[in-house]
Amino acid sequence: MKVNDWFLTPEERGNPASSVDGRHDPGVAWSGGNAVRPIPHGAPYFAELLARVRDLRAGDLLLFTDWRGDPTERLDGPGTEVARVFGEAARRGVVVKGLLWRSHWDGLRFSEAENRHLGDEIEAAGGECLRDMRVPPGGSHHQKLVVLRHRDRPERDIAFVGGIDLCWSRRDDASHAGDPQAAPMAGVYGERPPWHDVQAAIQGPAVGDVEAVFRERWEDPSPLTRNPVHRLADLLRREDTRPDPLPPQFPDPPARGPHAVQLLRTYAHRLTRYPFAPRGERSVARGYLKALRRARALVYIEDQYLWSPQIAESFADALRVNPDLLMIGVLPLHPDEGGALGGVPQVLGRNQALSVLQEAGGDRFAVYGLENGHGTPVYVHAKVCVVDDVWATIGSDNFNRRSWTYDSELTCAVLDETPDGRAPLDPGGHGDGARRFPRDLRLTLAREHLDRREGDDGDLLDPRSFFDAFAACAARLDRWHEEGRRGPRPPGRLRAYRSPQLSRWAALWADPLYRIVHDPDGRPRALRRAGSY
Repeated sequence: MKVNDWFLTPEERGNPASSVDGRHDPGVAWSGGNAVRPIPHGAPYFAELLARVRDLRAGDLLLFTDWRGDPTERLDGPGTEVARVFGEAARRGVVVKGLLWRSHWDGLRFSEAENRHLGDEIEAAGGECLRDMRVPPGGSHHQKLVVLRHRDRPERDIAFVGGIDLCWSRRDDASHAGDPQAAPMAGVYGERPPWHDVQAAIQGPAVGDVEAVFRERWEDPSPLTRNPVHRLADLLRREDTRPDPLPPQFPDPPARGPHAVQLLRTYAHRLTRYPFAPRGERSVARGYLKALRRARALVYIEDQYLWSPQIAESFADALRVNPDLLMIGVLPLHPDEGGALGGVPQVLGRNQALSVLQEAGGDRFAVYGLENGHGTPVYVHAKVCVVDDVWATIGSDNFNRRSWTYDSELTCAVLDETPDGRAPLDPGGHGDGARRFPRDLRLTLAREHLDRREGDDGDLLDPRSFFDAFAACAARLDRWHEEGRRGPRPPGRLRAYRSPQLSRWAALWADPLYRIVHDPDGRPRALRRAGSY
């Protein structure tokens, strides 16, 4: 398999100012020799993070970025609150550095108060946690990464990249009973909203790449905020707004496995430029576009949004060009916002995006939502894509315009040199054949959604059988609900997604707003025309 057939070259990334590709040989924009492991759900991720942070010693490094951080979120039971665990590490002499999105006013259900509180507690323990608002107006820092480096034990180095924030509602597991520390959401999700998410654990040389992403942001000399009100408030609170220097970066950890890892990012093209991306970076979008051009058999996605018709066109093009291509999406059944109008722009945007895909793919495209064993919808927050069981991603980006053009994002793309011998090696027709990591990722998620035991997936190897298994599972569960839930509940958690029909009044209200912002969560338009990523 030629890695550059799937991964971006440095030229295709389009950001020569970044130090990430400069760490590699000429013409190479990725790291080999890694072991990448998917971690579905926040509870097992938090438990592993807790154990690994407690194992850190004086002189080791704990680096993290986040969209939202809640100091009281427990990584496990009582006494494992994020602020407490990270603070204890700082008191042991661990170098603890964090960057949190400064966010908007918390009354708008964003995270300014929580993020400031988490930073205060870490800094009181000797660490440093800065609130970073170096984003365009209305944008956000959406990256979710943790890097743990060991001064004398490089074999223990690890980086976590994905969709799981260090905040309330994320500590759920495969049972989907929800996090006891629940953030408010639309009422349909109940008092403890069930939450489906995925993080990637990376070991090997790519840990150094993830650390370089953190260092680029940390060492940006621009002010953390240009808002004069925020700057005055920081001055009155005597808040540190100038990051202390980081210690020199350790050598990359030794090779650990057969996985090539490419880090894909989004940074906006700001007027006050990022020194590491003076014209922005669109490698998330470009990475998907390159992989989708090679798709032949099956594209499997799990995503929080998928609500931009412009982004949907990229997937629709693959369906049009390849008449045998199948595509499955797993999405939230309902918007996360409640109220009379809270979810209307989301519904409108998703309806438009799905109509693009349904027109292109017909019955080769299917989309599903999830519910737990009690019939409560599961909020899908994962950001996963698997193409032909060869190329796979786990990250922070969603399939909407802000993630592809405006917010800071970080996604881990993986290629595995290990062939998967359980089926013909060329299901996609491009000569590369199914590989172990992406196929295991797809099957792991599928077994959960179908309520199957480990190993019960022989019929899911073939793309058509996989597609049909999802359809049959959802049909049985939908029929059981329609018949009044009589008799035993059939196995599986999949429900066929049915686009809500907006009233004429709601659609008239939402459409002008959607046309202005081109993204239903109200973020600004892309700075470039659609398709010019």
